Amino acid sequence: MSRASTIYPADRVTLREVGLRDGLQIAKSLPSTEAKIAWLEAECTAGVGHYEVGSFLPASRFPQFADIDAVIAASERLDVHSAGLTLNERGAEAAVQSAIREMVCVVSATEEHSQANMRRSRDAAVDLVRNVVAMRDHHAPDKLVNAGIAMALGCSISGNVDPEEVVRLAADCLEAGADIVGVADTVGYAGPKAVGALCARMEKLCGGQPFIIHLHDTRGMGVANAAAALESGARVIDASLGGLGGCPFAPGATGNVVFEDIVYLSESMGFATGIDLDRLKDARRIAEEAMPGEMFHGALHRAGPPKNANWQAKSLV
Repeated sequence: MSRASTIYPADRVTLREVGLRDGLQIAKSLPSTEAKIAWLEAECTAGVGHYEVGSFLPASRFPQFADIDAVIAASERLDVHSAGLTLNERGAEAAVQSAIREMVCVVSATEEHSQANMRRSRDAAVDLVRNVVAMRDHHAPDKLVNAGIAMALGCSISGNVDPEEVVRLAADCLEAGADIVGVADTVGYAGPKAVGALCARMEKLCGGQPFIIHLHDTRGMGVANAAAALESGARVIDASLGGLGGCPFAPGATGNVVFEDIVYLSESMGFATGIDLDRLKDARRIAEEAMPGEMFHGALHRAGPPKNANWQAKSLV
């Protein structure tokens, strides 16, 4: 079994909650450290086991992640899987010295977004993945290295993206030593047909090993795209509590797909998640009270799951 398969088993759906990282990137009102930890605790109680908890970025520019060590410590106390964004060498150095369990690198599918997001070329971004892997191997061999391909389904800067380029970049990241790769519809550009086709290509590339799909709901296609991804072999999906989030360096990148809606979708399609939707409401309440200026979304939150239908998948146990 591969390193990634022990964390993301191929025989079930794993939902990664990215609200504490991607969800806070463009937020105007920020939760306190205490609120973040309460949010994490509430989601853990609801059965959520995988989180992006922050970014290893300069606190002077990204104050929302200045407390990442405290949030990592809380995730360790709760014994959940934590991931953090390592966008450059300095961030990777901080990550390997921390207790974070997964280091997330980004490679853009287009040169234009790569320069806007990282100020380096796509090839240089792949080289960074290789350097992060070497750093990990030397200092913290138990950590997972994740390489996500941003703008994989369309770029708001340069337009359509060739799937061949996305698969090539993903293959380059695997060759560089990444344990798991992902593809991101960073600006909610695509529809189900494109998402399904790319996920089928990724499943073939990864040869039965897990890959991640990261979706945004910018144009209301997030849940439909997640359904297409599940039908085409994806088993690890990123989503954010209440649909918070976006990328500060990607014009139009508003709103991750709503975590609660993806739990419901997965269960209704027969994929047990082990997540209690009623208890997720407690986490949402904490986040809403801590971030009064933010817009929270979610069809399930408005309507609730049906009370008179057998929508829930069989237990994981």
